[in-house]
Amino acid sequence: MSVSRRYSAPGQLQFIASSVYRRLEVFDSPRLRGVFVDVLRQLRQEKGFLLIGRVLIPEHLHLLIKPEPADSTSSLMRELKKRSAQEIISILSENQRYAWCRRMLTGLRLPPSVHCDWYYRLWQRRFYPYGVYSDKKRLGKLNYMHNNPVKRGLVRSPEQWPWSSYRFYYLNDPPLLSMESLA
Repeated sequence: MSVSRRYSAPGQLQFIASSVYRRLEVFDSPRLRGVFVDVLRQLRQEKGFLLIGRVLIPEHLHLLIKPEPADSTSSLMRELKKRSAQEIISILSENQRYAWCRRMLTGLRLPPSVHCDWYYRLWQRRFYPYGVYSDKKRLGKLNYMHNNPVKRGLVRSPEQWPWSSYRFYYLNDPPLLSMESLA
C-alpha cells in the first residue's frame, strides 16, 4: 500500500477535517467543547500557528490554519488530538456516574483486537488537510465551516453557534478563541 505524502507550500493555508472515533457526538457537551477550545488555545500559544477559521460540532471539526513551518501540520494535529483526548477521556472517566459519560466511554472503547497501551480513542486516526491556494478558496472554506452547524440542524443561523469563527468575521464579536484575519 502506498503512503501519500502531504506537501505544504510555505505561506499556504491548510483546511483540516477530523472526526471523533466512531463519529460519536462527544462535543455535544459544552464542557467538552470548552476543553477542546482551551487545548487549541494553549497549543497556538506554544507553536505560533495562525488560526484563520474553525468550527467544532458534535462529532467532528474543521480548522483553517497557517502552520509555521509549513510542514508542521501533522505534528500540530497529533499534539492537538493527543492533549484533547487525554483531558476529555479523563473527564469522562471521572464522571462515569452520569449515563451520558458512561455511554461516551463505552463508544470510545477500543476493541480487544487493538493492541496498544490505550483503552479508549477520542479521535479517528487520520485527519484530512487540504491546501488552500487562493482567496476564493479561503472564503469558500470559511463559508463552508460557518454554515456547517446550520446544515447539520444544530442552529437556524451561523451566528447562533459560538463554536465557530463566524461571530469573529461577521459580527465583530469577541470569539471564545482569538483568530487571525487575512482580509
